[in-house]
Amino acid sequence: MLRKALHLDSISLSTQLICLLLFLLSVGLSAAGVATRQMVWGYMLERTDQQLERQASLVISSVSQLSSSDPANHALTEYFLQIRDGSNKIISTPLSPSTHDGAVIWPSLPASGSSASFGFGQPVTVSAQLIKRGSGTLSVQDAASWRVIKIKWVDTESQTSGIAYLGLSLADALDTSSAISRYFILVVFAILIIAMGLGTAVISRTLQPLKKIEKTAAAIAAGDLSQRVPSAPVSTEIGSLSASLNTMLSRIEESFQEEERTNAKMKQFVSDASHELRTPLAVIHGNAELYHMHAGLPVEERIEVAEKSLDNIERSASRMTLLVEDLLSLARMDEGRGVDRNQQVRLDELLLDSAEDLHALDPSRHIRVGELTYKMGGRMLPAQTGNKQASGKKKKQAPVYIPTAEPQFSEGKLSELTLRGDSQRLRQVITNIVGNIHRYTPSDSPVEIALGHVSAQIEPQVVKKLQPQASTTQQMEYAIAMATNPQADPASIHPYAVIRISDHGPGVSEDSLSKLYERFYTADASRARERGGTGLGMAIALSVVKAHSGAIVASTTDGGGLTHTIYLPTQEMSSSGNLNTHEA
Repeated sequence: MLRKALHLDSISLSTQLICLLLFLLSVGLSAAGVATRQMVWGYMLERTDQQLERQASLVISSVSQLSSSDPANHALTEYFLQIRDGSNKIISTPLSPSTHDGAVIWPSLPASGSSASFGFGQPVTVSAQLIKRGSGTLSVQDAASWRVIKIKWVDTESQTSGIAYLGLSLADALDTSSAISRYFILVVFAILIIAMGLGTAVISRTLQPLKKIEKTAAAIAAGDLSQRVPSAPVSTEIGSLSASLNTMLSRIEESFQEEERTNAKMKQFVSDASHELRTPLAVIHGNAELYHMHAGLPVEERIEVAEKSLDNIERSASRMTLLVEDLLSLARMDEGRGVDRNQQVRLDELLLDSAEDLHALDPSRHIRVGELTYKMGGRMLPAQTGNKQASGKKKKQAPVYIPTAEPQFSEGKLSELTLRGDSQRLRQVITNIVGNIHRYTPSDSPVEIALGHVSAQIEPQVVKKLQPQASTTQQMEYAIAMATNPQADPASIHPYAVIRISDHGPGVSEDSLSKLYERFYTADASRARERGGTGLGMAIALSVVKAHSGAIVASTTDGGGLTHTIYLPTQEMSSSGNLNTHEA
């Protein structure tokens, strides 16, 4: 059995389908042929029986004339008639057909004086019996069975009675049945040949997508992950399979691309980390050598040199400590660890604490906190000229209305806003931003810290993938505006917390805005080292926000400066601890 199964597995699917088609057609047509032949045979028997019954009534009324007639006068008849007396002895055989070559064939009947086993009036089939051989060879039709009916006759004139056997050869019925069988066999062969040709064409056409899938799989196995299976209507099995395979291939390609990006990022990360660690290590090594170089100086001078060297070593060690801690934080978050999103986080309290921390660092700095709201509006895109129509004129498209949401800051008390997240990590994000403001902006530069709660027609999974660039702000503001549409699907609208921290310092160039969240990126590397920066603060902020399925983007503050905007999906916590979706 196993060998047979393995043998079948080695046969192509198209060949198996064609063989199965031919087998089923053969069985079906054969069954139909047998049934047709039996129906025709039954019909011929019934017609023969009807002929015998009609002739039997004539024989009964003409027994005396038939028994005394000369058989030679009825040589061309197709009927057989044998008359017997009451004791079943043969009186005469007035009707006896013969073949074209003179052979005489009768139905097999009981011997003279013996009674038949079948009853009166019921036609039965009996075999043929050769009485006289002719000059030729007997054919199949000549040896055909007979249909015989047994009847009882009574002669009222002579007051005698007896038995008569009336028979009719089934040669015609056999000939008709054989002809039908021959024709049916020819038709079956013709149908099978046509079916094999059409079936091969149809099956090959039907399986063509599978062959394309096979070629695509081979190309993918060779390393080309961009290949896709040709699409087909999803209502078909091939179409459904193609759609599923394309979805799987897209995910596989995305996974490989993500792995490549991760590997490239890791290589860059290791390279940058090595470069950043090289500087403090060089400082430590240089100061140690400097101390040894002054070993011959007087004790007081050596102590002074040693103190300076130790101060430099301590600063470099502190910088390395901060750098290593930040590297560990990023490494954990890259692995999906280090963020606990099951805590209740009061964003309003977190922002107030950060404002107080900044005020403690810069008592003279003017810090404002307040609500962030959005003013809904819209703008018209000008009409555009489309493609040419059949008339040759270009079709002019109507102006398009684009809804907009403009952020507005209102100084005042922050509304209570709670979400699920990692309190320590979110605090680290705000601390990193506020710390940069303290380090890189003048102490008299004002700061605005705003918190808003809005609804947006965008999925958190989509927000998580948004990059820290200007288009993210546009996309989020558009989603916020679309959420106000009465026809919007409620299931597509989600609540978000929006944190906006703006300063009015020197800011950064437009080219640097999208690079602020890259690892080890600093707009001014020398100034960053002087003020204790590692170049990882904004990268950590980006990783934490992404871990919360949010987005962060930097933009230029109106009038100059830098603004960080953070979008975080929220689930407001009620006083009982149950989750409630906030509706703006």
